[in-house]
Amino acid sequence: MEVRLFPNSRRPGVGLKPRRESQRPLLPQHARHCPVLEAGSALGFLVYPPLEPHESFHLEFQGDGRYQFTYFLSMPSGKWDPLFTLTIVLPVGSLGMIKDDVTFPMANPPISRDEAARVARTFIVPEDLGTPPGALSIRGATNFQTPPGWDTVYTPVFNMIERPVAPMLIVRVETDWYAHETEFRYVLEPGEGISASHSMPIGQVFFVPREEITMRDCTDVELQAINASAETFSREKAAHKLTTAYGMPYSPQYLRQSRSAKP
Repeated sequence: MEVRLFPNSRRPGVGLKPRRESQRPLLPQHARHCPVLEAGSALGFLVYPPLEPHESFHLEFQGDGRYQFTYFLSMPSGKWDPLFTLTIVLPVGSLGMIKDDVTFPMANPPISRDEAARVARTFIVPEDLGTPPGALSIRGATNFQTPPGWDTVYTPVFNMIERPVAPMLIVRVETDWYAHETEFRYVLEPGEGISASHSMPIGQVFFVPREEITMRDCTDVELQAINASAETFSREKAAHKLTTAYGMPYSPQYLRQSRSAKP
């Protein structure tokens, strides 16, 4: 199955390419010996923001329909300095115009207010803010076109367990015919924010076929075969125990059997 990639329309060619990654840096060491956990983490591809290595941004929900976007640049000293701040205020009751205001921390900014607002729109979608309250939409550097009959599912990064973890709305799009621009829709509480940098993934995508699924009960013969398979696996797992350098016992049987079934 081949998925075609096309870039962020506002900033083509900027940002890391999507990639698979089975490891999560803050998981305990013993998770390295859990093949099903690593396979879950590696499902699909990590997606990155359209940022250069010297850029970052922070988007905060301040409550009452008010959002603050701050764009940072890295200085030669290694310090991150804000270039501008865009404050967006949504209309009360969803009726009326969206208000925005750009402020600069310096007296003679290198860009205009209109250009700063355009830069912000490269990374967020102001029209999608606040649905539901606290929701925000972050653009990815890469978009996807799937083959006929396949959809793209947009999710948060799997198995990122450090707290606090902002919830995200899972979206499934028919990207075989719809030219969808990648967005990740997080939902924040007042005072919470999300930061983005060049090498920090903002979400994950995987691809699923658009086909009907039917379910039925196993026959007695099929159930006997399942039970026999489980008993065989348990015997093999117990017979192939290893111990890590930290003294933790584990069995590599699942990984061995999984690899043996692949060409």
